Amino acid sequence: MQPRNMSMSGVVDLAAVKAAQEAKAKAEQARAEAARKGGGGAVSPADLVIDVDEAGFEQDVLQRSAEVPVVIDFWAEWCQPCKQLSPVLERLAVEYNGRFVLAKIDVDANQMLMQQFGIQGIPAVFAVVAGQALPLFQGAAGEAQIRQTLDQLVTVAEERFGLTGLTVDPEAEPGGQAAPAQAPAGPYDALLNAAAQALDAGDLGGAVQAYRNVLADDPGNPEAKLGLAQAELLQRVQGLDPQRVRKEAAEKPADAQAQIVAADLDLVGGHVEDAFGRLIDTVRRTAGEDRDAVRLRLLELFEVVGADDPRVTAARRALARALF
Repeated sequence: MQPRNMSMSGVVDLAAVKAAQEAKAKAEQARAEAARKGGGGAVSPADLVIDVDEAGFEQDVLQRSAEVPVVIDFWAEWCQPCKQLSPVLERLAVEYNGRFVLAKIDVDANQMLMQQFGIQGIPAVFAVVAGQALPLFQGAAGEAQIRQTLDQLVTVAEERFGLTGLTVDPEAEPGGQAAPAQAPAGPYDALLNAAAQALDAGDLGGAVQAYRNVLADDPGNPEAKLGLAQAELLQRVQGLDPQRVRKEAAEKPADAQAQIVAADLDLVGGHVEDAFGRLIDTVRRTAGEDRDAVRLRLLELFEVVGADDPRVTAARRALARALF
C-alpha cells in the first residue's frame, strides 16, 4: 500500500463515499462477529496502543482502520526525538479514549513498511482511515500541534467515513474483541451502498439516480449530497478530450461554457485552486445568464470538495468580491 500525499482538510477524493460505505460494512461485520462470540464490544485502554510489524500490518492497521482511525508512529530505539514523541502519543491515545488507535512500528525491524510509506526520516507519523494513508507530520512536534492534528483527524474520520471510534472499558480484558461505537445502520444504507457499487462498476447514471432517490426522501442527507455531486462531476467529464477542452478555454477566456467544462477537468485532476480561480475569473468577465451559470457550477464544485475545506472558504470570499 502506497500512502497518499494528501491534506485531510482538503482532499478531493472521488471515491470517498465508496470508501465510507466499505468501512461501514466492515464495521458492521466486526460488530456482528463480536456479538456472535458474546463479547461486549469494548476494549481495554491497553488495546489503544499496539506494536505492529509487517506480518500483522494488514489485520492490525488496514482492517482495523475500517473501525477506527489508526495513527502510526514510525520510530527506532536509537532515535532520541522518537523517545520524546512516542510517550506523548501513547498518553494521548489513552486520553482520546478510543477516538483513535496508536500503532507503533520499529523501522529497523520493518524496513519494507518504511519504504512503502516513503519515509525519509523519523520520527514520522501517519494515519490510516478506511484503508487510506494520510501523512500527519514528520520530526519533532509540540503537544499543542499534535492535539490540533489529532482533533482534525478524528473529525474527518467521523464526518467523511462515519468512524466514531471504539468503546473503551477500563474493566475489559486486554486483547478483547473491539467494535466501533457507531450508530445503528441508517434507513438509506441500502441505497447508498447501491450507489457506491454503481460508482465502482462505472455506472455513473445508476449512481446518480441512487443518490437522487435518497435525496428525494431526505434532502439534507450529507453522504447522498456529496456522492451526487461527485458522480455528476464524473459523468460530465466522461468522454471529454482534455486537450481540446483546454485549448478552447485558453482561446475563449470569456466563454462561460468553455471555462465551466475546463474547471470540471481541473477538479477531477486534483487542481482545486485552478478550478476555483478559473470560474471566479469568469464571473468577473461575464454577466447575466452566463454569470449565473458559472456561479452555480462553482457552488456545485464547492459541494464536491467540502464546505470545511479552507480552499472553499477562500474561494467563497473571492466569489463574493467578484459578485459585489
